[in-house]
Amino acid sequence: MDFHPTDEQAEAAALAARIFRDLATHERLAAAGTGSDAELWKALTAAGLTAAVEDVGLLGLVLLLEEQGRTTAQVPYAATCVYGILPVAAHGSAGQRARLLPALGSGEAIATGAFPARGRITASPDGRLTGTAPVVPWLRDATHVLVPDADRALWLVRTDAPGVGTPRVETTAPWSAGSLVLAGAEAERLGGAAAHDAVLASARTAFAGLQAGVCAGSLARAVEYTSTREQFGRPLSTNQGVMLRAADAHMDTEAIRVTAYEAAWRIDEGLPAREHALTAAWWASEAGKRVVHAGQHLHGGMGADLDHPVHRHFLWGRQLDAYLGCGSELLAELGALLSDHAAPEGGQA
Repeated sequence: MDFHPTDEQAEAAALAARIFRDLATHERLAAAGTGSDAELWKALTAAGLTAAVEDVGLLGLVLLLEEQGRTTAQVPYAATCVYGILPVAAHGSAGQRARLLPALGSGEAIATGAFPARGRITASPDGRLTGTAPVVPWLRDATHVLVPDADRALWLVRTDAPGVGTPRVETTAPWSAGSLVLAGAEAERLGGAAAHDAVLASARTAFAGLQAGVCAGSLARAVEYTSTREQFGRPLSTNQGVMLRAADAHMDTEAIRVTAYEAAWRIDEGLPAREHALTAAWWASEAGKRVVHAGQHLHGGMGADLDHPVHRHFLWGRQLDAYLGCGSELLAELGALLSDHAAPEGGQA
């Protein structure tokens, strides 16, 4: 694996970092409440950072999402890329690509995904979907939803189509979420079970990259706070317990980042990566929780202030812990996958 980003990936990440840093301020995030920041979304799409995902690949997207996570910027960037641009580019027909990719790249269309499927949605022979996905992030912003049915086929549904309901749902993190209710809704097929597995692996990897940024931002705030806050005449950061807690959080953050990079690189290279995506997602879930808890605890009493910026990292970290499977679920899936690989052909393990 090559850990060095291409010039194009590095330039895109630097541009994203500048836009997120300038616009995703604490004041603007507080004003956005549980919704999205329309001005920030417009700035990202105008800079070409949504359309660029086709060129920079999943690894490039992971780098970009790290920058979003550092600021907990409230835009449907990850969802539109992993449930819209990348699957349409990889699995869509020529007509679907020509119709959907320009709109998704410009921000005119916004995508999200009703993952994980859990077999709640069924498709009729004529491509009409029925069922409910209880919580779909960014659904209140979305124009299109990527929906897996009980057979793991993928369908694109317009949120304004007849038979589609999107009642509001509030989650731990402010992700403009909703519940997707389908009652014979018309849909267009995007791919079968193989496409479903590819999208799920990419989504898990991308959201692990987002978690790496959330954790890095939380830790950076904790380092700044403990370096300036004094107790008994010296900075809190000189306390051995504080240093050890911060060091553990740093190692956890790096583990999330490295496993996400590896999974993304393998997917971009067309190599088997399902277990690598599960590993990245497991680190994002388990280590992510530890890091955002540490970041809040290292702020002492300030960490209990719901209006403090570090609390947003705590909420995002907890939400990402559960999204696409919590740690125990991911570990069970990974164990079953490794067991299947280890089983001798035609016999039992």
